[in-house]
Amino acid sequence: MSADERSREKRGRDESEAQEALDDETIREAVEQSSRGVPAAGAVVRDRFSADEIFHRIVAAADDEITTGIRELFFSALAAGFAITLTFMLYASLTDGTGGAPIVGALLYPLGFVYIIIGDYQLFTENTLPPVALVLERLASVPALLTVWTIVLFGNLLGGALGAYVLANTGVFSPSVMSTAVGIAEQGVATPWSSLFFKGVFAGLIVAGVVWLDYASQDTTARLVLVYVAFLAIPLGDLYHGVVSATEVLFLVFRGELALVTGAIDFALPVLLGNAVGGVLLVTVVNYFQAVEREYQEQNYVLTFRELCFGRFARGDYSPPPRDD
Repeated sequence: MSADERSREKRGRDESEAQEALDDETIREAVEQSSRGVPAAGAVVRDRFSADEIFHRIVAAADDEITTGIRELFFSALAAGFAITLTFMLYASLTDGTGGAPIVGALLYPLGFVYIIIGDYQLFTENTLPPVALVLERLASVPALLTVWTIVLFGNLLGGALGAYVLANTGVFSPSVMSTAVGIAEQGVATPWSSLFFKGVFAGLIVAGVVWLDYASQDTTARLVLVYVAFLAIPLGDLYHGVVSATEVLFLVFRGELALVTGAIDFALPVLLGNAVGGVLLVTVVNYFQAVEREYQEQNYVLTFRELCFGRFARGDYSPPPRDD
């Protein structure tokens, strides 16, 4: 056999082995290992997370959250509730300062939410996604979810109450801004129950969507822009956020303009229910079913239906030890 024939034979074997190796790779893996050139479909390039990867990041974050101590969870929620006061304060102040111009008045509305999400505080409407994902995966029980919700919501409301009291009684608002703030809150109370609920549904969709996209983001600048634009849509869309609405109710109560029970039932409750429905059903459940990979379930004990419903009263709330089968 001549040298040329041996060279051609070797080159043929190399090409055959290379093709076999390529057949074992996915397109995505081949692109990652490519030394030159890009595919026509730019989405194939790994410059963003897949739906499965986003969902896995959320599950990992929920693992930390649901095992966090009550004290840490409560004070994080308390800080978030007080930060919401900034949203109400700046919305009222800018609305008054611009003569009631709706678009300009809303420009600083997202600031409180920027503090909360970038600062990683606990907000009730954010918790319609991560801990619910654990329940859908049967890695956490319904009672464990309700415990997290209760602690976070109580902390949010208490923080909002502290902020509302300060705004209502300490002269932070000028008389003109005070009148505007009262008007904003009274407008919400005067809105029909069903309208508040469905406005809350769309706001809940926005918040849970922000949480999903937040875990898809890879830098703080992208998160900042995302949070600002998304939460700006709430006042511009004439929607309502539950914790902000509760803060407005408490503000009116401290001003002596409204009975607590009336404000809670006619304003805060329908908005909170709408937020929960919009976040859980329209975002969490839908995104759960588009994420198909469940590798972590192979390493985790999955709760039985009884454990899922009754938690510690059956066996445990979260990550019990494997069965002795």
